[in-house]
Amino acid sequence: MSIIKTNNLTKKFRELVAVDDVNLEVISGECFGLLGPNGAGKTSLLRMIVAASPPTSGDIWVLGHNLRTDSRQVKANLGVVPQLDNLDEDLTVIQNLVTFARYFDLPKEEAKQRSREILSLFELENKHDSRINELSGGMKRRLLIARGMINQPRLLILDEPTIGLDPQAKHLVWRKLAELKSQGVTQLLCTHNMEEAADICDRVAIMNLGKILSLDTPQKLVIRHVGKTVYVIEVTSEEKNNVKEKLKNLGLDFEVVDNRIHLFHIDSDVVIKDLGTSLISLQRRPGTLEDVFLRLTGRTLIE
Repeated sequence: MSIIKTNNLTKKFRELVAVDDVNLEVISGECFGLLGPNGAGKTSLLRMIVAASPPTSGDIWVLGHNLRTDSRQVKANLGVVPQLDNLDEDLTVIQNLVTFARYFDLPKEEAKQRSREILSLFELENKHDSRINELSGGMKRRLLIARGMINQPRLLILDEPTIGLDPQAKHLVWRKLAELKSQGVTQLLCTHNMEEAADICDRVAIMNLGKILSLDTPQKLVIRHVGKTVYVIEVTSEEKNNVKEKLKNLGLDFEVVDNRIHLFHIDSDVVIKDLGTSLISLQRRPGTLEDVFLRLTGRTLIE
């Protein structure tokens, strides 16, 4: 069953087309990743899905409701974890949760009970009465996710949930998200962390310039766009054009980055050996989601 479905969804800001005719479907129970460089349209898409920004054209259904007519019902069943920390530093940890719960009209005692339970789930029960400025970065991120779960949402929207975290805190957050998914909570995850997307997402959409360029499981995206193995060869400036010509004549799939050439969809290193003494160095490694991301969106910084 679809938890999120968009139909020809478009968002314009005057002449800028931030989201361009996007058709997307997120299935109940999955963790769906949304990847893209800055300015790709991810944030605009998320804001429309959480009913914070109306679409210019097209339709969105969330949890079976059309957002144009039923946004109130949708918001009551959404959990949102923002990229930026917006916890109230004047309140304790437990007060942050209880206060937020009131936005969903939870009775006070129920809000307290649910807050205690969710602090335990995210291993923050010993910080019950701590002030926000006493928490580490990892604790704050976990508390933000805990706050997003206070209304027991069926759908959790996460914007860069592990940004700025050390490896231990990052993996703890991943484990907690996996626990939530096992409990039936659908997750829409926006991230720049390729390892994160590959590790916890069932499917991933790569977005750029307002459009979805490719969508599939992380493994299938790698196989489709770069192959199981990527060869990275380094050549001299003098030999680069000769090597490029040889690779073209062989009909190989490659990309040139300065004096390095990335070769894709290669099943044997026999071809590489044919290049002979032109090589300074050779690296053979598994293809990754980051390779896919860079192939589809480019290596040039766009701001």
